[in-house]
Amino acid sequence: MIRLRALTKNIKPFVTLSNRSYTASRLSTNLVPWRRLSLPQNIIRRHYSSVAAAEPFLNGTSSTYVEEMFEAWQEDPKSVHKSWDVFFRNAERGALPGQAYTSPQSLSAGVPGIPVPSGIPSVQAGVPDAKIIADHLAVQAIIRSYQVRGHNIADLDPLEIGAADLDTSVPPELQMAAYHLDDHDLDRVFMLPPTTYIGGNERYLPLRQIIDRLQAIYCEHIGAEYMFINNLQQTDWIRKRLETPGITAMTKEEKRTMLARLVRSTRFEEFLAKKFSSEKRFGLEGCEVLIPAMKTVIDCSSAFGVESFIIGMPHRGRLNVLANVCRKPLEQIFCQFDSKLEADDEGSGDVKYHLGMSHERLNHATNKNIKLAVVANPSHLEAVNPVVQGKCKAEQYYKGDIEGKSAMSILLHGDAAFSGQGVVYETMHLSDLPSYTSHGTIHLVVNNQIGFTTDPRFSRSSPYCTDVARVVNAPIFHVNGDDPEAVAHVCKVAAEWRAEWGKDVIIDLVSYRRNGHNEIDEPMFTQPLMYKKIRQMPVVLKKYADKLIAEGTVTQQEYEEECAKYDRICEEALLNAKKLTAIHNKEWLDSPWHGFFEEKDPMHLPKTGIPEDMIRHIAEKIGSEPGDGFTIHGGLKRTLKARLDMTNKREADWAIGEALAFGSLLKDGIHVRLSGQDVERGTFSHRHHVLHDQNVDMKIHVPLNHLWPEQAEYIVCNSSLSEFAVLGFELGYSMSNPNALVLWEAQFGDFANTTQCIFDQFISSGQAKWVRQSGIVCLLPHGYEGMGPEHSSARLERFLQMTSEEADHFPPITNSFPMQQLHEINWIVCNLTTPANYFHVLRRQIAFPFRKPLIIMSPKSLLRHPEAKSSFDEFLEGSEFKRVITDETVAAENPEKVKKLLFCSGKIYYDLAKERIAAKKANDIAIIRLEQIAPFPFDLVKEEIQRYPKADIFWVQEEHKNMGAWTYIKPRFLSTLAKIDISKRVKYIGRHASAATATGNKYTHIQESAMIMRAIFK
Repeated sequence: MIRLRALTKNIKPFVTLSNRSYTASRLSTNLVPWRRLSLPQNIIRRHYSSVAAAEPFLNGTSSTYVEEMFEAWQEDPKSVHKSWDVFFRNAERGALPGQAYTSPQSLSAGVPGIPVPSGIPSVQAGVPDAKIIADHLAVQAIIRSYQVRGHNIADLDPLEIGAADLDTSVPPELQMAAYHLDDHDLDRVFMLPPTTYIGGNERYLPLRQIIDRLQAIYCEHIGAEYMFINNLQQTDWIRKRLETPGITAMTKEEKRTMLARLVRSTRFEEFLAKKFSSEKRFGLEGCEVLIPAMKTVIDCSSAFGVESFIIGMPHRGRLNVLANVCRKPLEQIFCQFDSKLEADDEGSGDVKYHLGMSHERLNHATNKNIKLAVVANPSHLEAVNPVVQGKCKAEQYYKGDIEGKSAMSILLHGDAAFSGQGVVYETMHLSDLPSYTSHGTIHLVVNNQIGFTTDPRFSRSSPYCTDVARVVNAPIFHVNGDDPEAVAHVCKVAAEWRAEWGKDVIIDLVSYRRNGHNEIDEPMFTQPLMYKKIRQMPVVLKKYADKLIAEGTVTQQEYEEECAKYDRICEEALLNAKKLTAIHNKEWLDSPWHGFFEEKDPMHLPKTGIPEDMIRHIAEKIGSEPGDGFTIHGGLKRTLKARLDMTNKREADWAIGEALAFGSLLKDGIHVRLSGQDVERGTFSHRHHVLHDQNVDMKIHVPLNHLWPEQAEYIVCNSSLSEFAVLGFELGYSMSNPNALVLWEAQFGDFANTTQCIFDQFISSGQAKWVRQSGIVCLLPHGYEGMGPEHSSARLERFLQMTSEEADHFPPITNSFPMQQLHEINWIVCNLTTPANYFHVLRRQIAFPFRKPLIIMSPKSLLRHPEAKSSFDEFLEGSEFKRVITDETVAAENPEKVKKLLFCSGKIYYDLAKERIAAKKANDIAIIRLEQIAPFPFDLVKEEIQRYPKADIFWVQEEHKNMGAWTYIKPRFLSTLAKIDISKRVKYIGRHASAATATGNKYTHIQESAMIMRAIFK
């Protein structure tokens, strides 16, 4: 509208800008209705007496071109052809219809100050030559078509047997016939528009040269997709770096460096193939150019100020990346092939092509020190992506880097996985979210043009494997992997893009896989024609070396000496590797926590209580209105008042208990981050850690960030509707710094199903495989409230099943037993019943001299349950987390008279306690709560069983028999009973086995709950 107003501000009889209507009496009845036309075309048509008169002028053009021409004219009238200059000037003066366009004396007159080459036809004054104008506009359309669709016919496949976009046809818009031009027009000279840089300093070129240059830029070894980006500055920025003549040229020194890097990449794989011929290594053969590509990205990014690079990648090429990008000592890599070597530290270890590492070295291109970390990850495809992003975000946060200039992420992908794995899409959609952005990731796709044995024509529906990146406006550069210089150029552009715009960018290295999926696999079974061609392909190193030798950049002798030099390095490293006596797993840590474990007693647990004045200060802050004209919702005022009332009674509910844990840690300088769907308010509207002004958009107040002047920062952020990527992100965030409390909350615990890969592959087994500790806390709302099978169960049984604790052996009980258990187990699983225990278990996460993941079956109805409150006394100094909460009723006073001893966990305790009173069984039944289920509190369970010697023992749960804690606790109870040497057994009371986690019928739910109570209190 601004452009329209500027163009027509003096043509009031024809345009009413306020309502976009037009005066019918002033328009020809032959005109197409205005709503069918884009605004710039509409303006032009109104200066002709009929459609017929206007069409020759508009033939072949588009609204986008006219807009661009008008914008160029606004900036500099001399930048457009004189005919456009006259038209726009007349329109501004308010020329009547049909009068705005005046043919210049001659089109060959050109723009003042710029000579027009011979060959541009002229026209008689006052007589517009529609053919000339139409042809010029057609040329502009041709240029744009190459910019938009040139990649579709680019020479990207080194094998020359297919098309990267799975389509061998030529788009019609890239054929001259579509523009009514033929071979006779190739030598005609045309003026270049301001939307291209192919001319450099030249403003006029013959059509033949225009097309040749466009084909060289867009249709050879680089295929660029960027015109879909809805930012004119960004598309112009890319155009300039692709189209400017000579911009891809490399210096002699750059070419020699490229050759040396290719030598290392290629000879490393050849060395491993020769020395370890029967071993799987998932080598890089066929895409050896990845190593110089990554090094180019790192060199350029280091020049822009990046100091830390966090890398995530699949198994293919990992050893080569560790050796030749990160420069991990080769002997540490080679010793991984020795199956006789055992680890001299904790952990089961992992296969060599899953391991991560962290290494600092000097970047010789910039003479700056850089840190490179490769995140350990399993084969589960692309699951590492969000972990890398979270780790990168954390590094930026701790550096105070709000623009992402100091740390960046690099993600490597396989083509089939990039298009096939949903976590790629989920992670992409975190890329621009304020609390999750890492300010641009450079993605390198090692495009094998095959997924294991699956042809890409059967593994994706999109033209390219990279099309998912279009949803976030990330430019995509497809490049032929056998052209190292083209690869180097797009890597430089990608690094500069990330530095300039802070957004993702994709480099699609179209290559091939010389061997099968691994070195033992036979690819000829399924891709015979492809692999016949591959067998005939010379390696890219040989092709590039021959090129440089032919052009005189290097000699044959220099090339051979470079190869021999690296071979000697590998041989010496192998000799050193054979001298090693053990594998050190800690040398493969991707985030070493320097100094964290030093001078700490692993068996000592500091107390977690806090002074009452601190309790009151925090509780009053989170119960007070912000003031300063900040208007909060009326319902929220009642919530805050209720908090103050509880504070006055020295009581805390679940929300206050959580706030006390967070606030006290913040005072101690511990950064707290809580993330997940709707966590700011809380799914159950209980938390309200972010208050919103009811009258001002985006005006918020976070009380926990206003407790003390020098406190740490509390970040609470609603996530995208993703579980897989967001939990992976928070896991990565937790890995960077052990002195931070990082929590992820599922909207409902059931939704953790979609992130099971992160639990299975990273959280439960990360320490065993990679010596990778993490203190992440996962809050999974759990409880049977009659809300159906998708809003009841967090699948407690799955987390318990994955614990590493021995069930059939009663451990020796010592003073350090509780800490010994915690030190040895892989993670902690709790089902809590009191705000005080929630408070202590969170503070304990930071008090530990080590880090373990914490899984909490967090409550729903207990968030407001009148009995689920804790006295301030339970938070005070000297208090601590209770692994087991014993019975404190009259039953405990007369344990000899107790007939039934009920063990339970979580919400069902309150149902049991209520029913016990109603049934008047307080003397007969004792109820014990297991707050920490794993590691199992053998010592305390043994004490409780012995306390009630005449009681029958029951395990009571609200979950179905094949779910919940039953299958986990049963063998541990049996081990405990065997230790006591009594013949009792533990009996089950709960719902029957089921396929669904819960009923969806409210009446059935009530009946099932009543059945449990009858079984106990009958």
